[in-house]
Amino acid sequence: MSEEYDVEFVERDDREARFLVRGVTPAFANGIRRAMLADVPTMAIDTVRFVENSSVMFDEQLALRLGLVPLTTPPEDEFGEDATVTLSIDVEGPATAYSGDLESSDDLVQPADENVPIIELKDGQRLEAEADAVLDRGKDHAKHQGGVAVGYRHLQRVVVEDDLPEFEEPEAQIVRGVVEDDGELVPTSEFDHDLSNRYPDKQVSVEDVPNAFVFHVETDGSFTVEELVTRAAETLESRATELEDAVQL
Repeated sequence: MSEEYDVEFVERDDREARFLVRGVTPAFANGIRRAMLADVPTMAIDTVRFVENSSVMFDEQLALRLGLVPLTTPPEDEFGEDATVTLSIDVEGPATAYSGDLESSDDLVQPADENVPIIELKDGQRLEAEADAVLDRGKDHAKHQGGVAVGYRHLQRVVVEDDLPEFEEPEAQIVRGVVEDDGELVPTSEFDHDLSNRYPDKQVSVEDVPNAFVFHVETDGSFTVEELVTRAAETLESRATELEDAVQL
């Protein structure tokens, strides 16, 4: 990113994170959000060939469930847009078939979670199938959305205005997300989202910090939060370059 941008993580995990970005416009923040949801390619099962299905579910229902199993997505330089990876499953009851029972032909493409239930098989029932996973974008199908929860809001700054008048009871003042308090970023969950808990004897107000946004991003395991954000920014850069080249023709 450009040096004029300032990024600071508030909470950080592989699949879920909250981070602050300063120096961006609302339009840019929304562009990043939309790119994370719609423009970052992920692997997902697209075609299923059933060898045997003696379960209580139709082939189409099982194919839908298999298509919604999140798969790890390798770097783009490892796979092209038309890449296909084959996965197979063979489970005989009595047992529950889980996503972890899927065996992939490529080590880079695996179920992101092993405990996603697919079907419960009774005694004598069997599920045997082969599936093809392809690379595609969330704007074409929701199963290719790597970001399952992506949102942002203005960073709000807490301003202490005065002492609470004597004998006046503090009123609840609910805020959500992350606030800037005396230069420190504080998740509102630390004071139960109520500023009166943090400042019981003060009159306080909140104001939006210009061009500062707190993002909350959760992925389905296709890749980490850092990878999702980076790839989303790269898609915006690529589209901007394409537009620039088209204008100059």
